[in-house]
Amino acid sequence: MPINIPAYLDRIDYRGSLLPTPETLRALQLAHLRTVPFENLSIHAGQPIVLNDEALFEKIVGRRRGGFCYELNGLFAMLLRSLGFDVKMLSAGVANSEGVFGPDFDHMTLLVTLENRWLADVGFGDSFTEPLLLDYEGEQKEGSRAYDIMKNEDRLVMRQREFGGEWKNQYRFSLKPHEYADYEEQCVFQQTSPLSHFTKGRICSLATSTGRITLSELRFITTTDSEKEERTLNDENEYAALLRERFGIVERLNFRVAKC
Repeated sequence: MPINIPAYLDRIDYRGSLLPTPETLRALQLAHLRTVPFENLSIHAGQPIVLNDEALFEKIVGRRRGGFCYELNGLFAMLLRSLGFDVKMLSAGVANSEGVFGPDFDHMTLLVTLENRWLADVGFGDSFTEPLLLDYEGEQKEGSRAYDIMKNEDRLVMRQREFGGEWKNQYRFSLKPHEYADYEEQCVFQQTSPLSHFTKGRICSLATSTGRITLSELRFITTTDSEKEERTLNDENEYAALLRERFGIVERLNFRVAKC
């Protein structure tokens, strides 16, 4: 399906250059992260997640929704290809709090090849907002954080460090390109298994110019630099109002289980 580039660019409020350059890639990733939320609401509203360009475009652009990694990075890859970028979908295993990596296809990230190779990602929640140079051996600073990409046997590991803190594994990936079908099994697991953290509760999160806003069930969390504020919502009506007003989600969603 030929992508409706103007509609997609309007969805992410992007008005900049469309030339396939590092500057355009950076600007597109940042625009995407600040307008399209990372969310798992479809899982809790009983809406099956379909991994193909047409379904994702209809959901994210047409219905102005967000999604999780397979959806957000899958559709972003389609946009980049349409603009002339060389982009490939990669498989990654996400690290838990102990730094242990999950299975392959736990996460989708993107390899963009220009004069240099870049790791791009609009589907990992609170992480790097600008693409990372894949072959750069030092740390890459971003605000109060730093990131690096280190070799680990036949894989690469993306790590994050808070200012003055220790390095923590984020995810491990290979450079083998994949298609949507390769992620299907793990995507079903994420939607249905009680072991998936996506089935345990609703999440909706969006980067802002000063930090991040997040709805975690009935908790509304605002993060600015190193400061964090949290308040508990009164009910589902306030939850729906915040989805509209702060995350741009106007679609009426009938959640199967309301949690507090």
